[in-house]
Amino acid sequence: MPPLHNQEMLECAKLEILEGKEPTFSPLRPFRSPHHSSTGASIFGGGSHKAQIGEVGLAHGGILFFDELPHFSKTVLEALREPLEDRHIRISRVNTKVTYDANFLFVAAMNPCPCGNLFSTTTACRCSDLEINRYKSRLSDPFLDRIDLYVQMHAVSAEDKPSISSHQLHKKVREAFLRQKERGQERLNGALSDAEIARYCPLNDETQPVIDQAIGRFGLSFRAVSRVLKVARTIADVEGKKEIGKAHLLEALSYRKR
Repeated sequence: MPPLHNQEMLECAKLEILEGKEPTFSPLRPFRSPHHSSTGASIFGGGSHKAQIGEVGLAHGGILFFDELPHFSKTVLEALREPLEDRHIRISRVNTKVTYDANFLFVAAMNPCPCGNLFSTTTACRCSDLEINRYKSRLSDPFLDRIDLYVQMHAVSAEDKPSISSHQLHKKVREAFLRQKERGQERLNGALSDAEIARYCPLNDETQPVIDQAIGRFGLSFRAVSRVLKVARTIADVEGKKEIGKAHLLEALSYRKR
């Protein structure tokens, strides 16, 4: 992700103070990784008397990472839908009602099945179809619809070599961020509103039929279409293109959950 600008550093410093830490005023974005056994109060904030800030609020401006996603409480996962959509979290207590900004990048990881060997080419999967379906059903469709990218990882072999270094990737991210600023965007692509999507993610006569066909074929919701357009806009930015091309749109669609 691009570094924090001055206003964002001040916002993160305030969150560090709320957490009881000394503010660092660092351009590095916050990274929060709660354990899957964490309670709803620790994730979203709460307390018996005061509305204390939780992991969702502390991740503002940075990344909230859930490892072993299906093992998180069903209540926690369903409650996460609102901050993923609204970009803020409201905590209500008897004597206190507080709204915290929660504009974070949500990242999660999970195994393909309970034993983790479903897609393995060397180890046999020990799970039954019922166990696999029960494992996947812990994640609802409305929750999954709020996730932009799905990437299936494969086992690493000795012949695998990285196609790009971390330094090169970071340079591309900074360049894409500058292109967004040159267009006059005040927010990152992932946080664009519907009006901003229409302005910054226009489609032409070549790309519009692609999204129309995808809507009919995959049953994409309005929210899903908006997220596909924002991902395609980011792919075009990384490649240094001013307009969203057919290849960018097809790649963005390939990342959607089927």
